[in-house]
Amino acid sequence: MILIKEGKTKDIYAVENGNILFKFKDSATGDNGVFNPGANQVGLSIDGMGAGCLKLSAYLFEKLNEIGIATHYISYEKDKSAMLVRPAVLFGKGLEVICRFRATGSFVRRYGSVVKEGEKLHALVEMTLKDDENNDPLITQDTLVMLNILSKDEYDKIKTLTQLTAYFLRNLITEKGMELYDVKLEFGRVDNEVVLIDEISAGSMRVYKNGIQVGPLELTDMIIDKED
Repeated sequence: MILIKEGKTKDIYAVENGNILFKFKDSATGDNGVFNPGANQVGLSIDGMGAGCLKLSAYLFEKLNEIGIATHYISYEKDKSAMLVRPAVLFGKGLEVICRFRATGSFVRRYGSVVKEGEKLHALVEMTLKDDENNDPLITQDTLVMLNILSKDEYDKIKTLTQLTAYFLRNLITEKGMELYDVKLEFGRVDNEVVLIDEISAGSMRVYKNGIQVGPLELTDMIIDKED
């Protein structure tokens, strides 16, 4: 294997057959030692976080593939905390897509003068550039197209796929007695097709139960229960 990138929560390797291997870590994003999926820096280490991210990502990717939402997922190796995926071409240097069902986190920090914490949103889609140095700035559709990061058709497809994925996740989480506030996704091109890439784990979403945010390991266990 050849190391391509040392990431905050996983390392990325190229393997001999041309595919990509993700090796998940126990590090988690957060602020001042507190878990926060919206943060763009490692804030703490949680024992079992890497295995949990792998387990939940593989589970959800398989479910999404079954309902016809294309992903880069191939398989996973539980014992190695590793996931095998197809190589994808990023949009620009990377584009994160957030779907929001309730106002929280950076959304309230930006728009707190006109929105309240926890206020309902209707699958609102926002896009940000993956740029830690500039705190992952928001970017509009017109700017994305003007800068040739993606086409208008690709923007529309990403927005549609984001909402379809988010509604699927919300329904699944609601069945488990919890509520999805927001989820962060990433897309890329695989064989010139727009597909869901990266991971979908507790580190990618905010989920609440009875008004209290569910921790990452508890969330994984609650989504993938004994019946699953």
